[in-house]
Amino acid sequence: MSERLFTHLPGTSIEADLEKSDAEYILNSIFSTGGLVLSQVSQLTGAEPHDIQNWIKRGFCSSPVAKKYSRKQFCRIVIINTLREVMNIRDITTLLSYINGYLDDEKDDMIDDDVLYVYFVKALSFTTSFSDREVSCAVESATAGYKEPFAGGAERLRRVLKIMVYVYFSSVIKKRASIMMSSLGV
Repeated sequence: MSERLFTHLPGTSIEADLEKSDAEYILNSIFSTGGLVLSQVSQLTGAEPHDIQNWIKRGFCSSPVAKKYSRKQFCRIVIINTLREVMNIRDITTLLSYINGYLDDEKDDMIDDDVLYVYFVKALSFTTSFSDREVSCAVESATAGYKEPFAGGAERLRRVLKIMVYVYFSSVIKKRASIMMSSLGV
């Protein structure tokens, strides 16, 4: 399934062949010289600058430092923007809070958002069908090296990742259906 879904890093405009490279490598390249300014984050994610600023104001993401967004903040924004194609913002914040507590405070996070995003991309690339068993196996494979900070942490992470994978697939299916509808010519 990965060859049909991935021409770009999920949730971004960054062209990527995930068969040949991985999200970790791509993120390292993007952030090798430091943080990104709002216009760069907007361009790479497709999210409007006012939406990103609103998410920060509402506490869904921590504030940039010296107007520069960190790798973690960028990944949080990518995750929110990706999930909002199918989920409402309240459900997204509930989902992320389930593993990371207060969303505007990185100190209470169970997992860094950039690590969460890398696991998400790996799980997507490992998934070959929509079956619960297949998605579960993909999430297990993607999180194989995860060290839980407390008992039950790994299971929480896996639950969240499964939901994220299904939401992503839902958005792909929704886009395909929209394209098909527009081709009806009615």
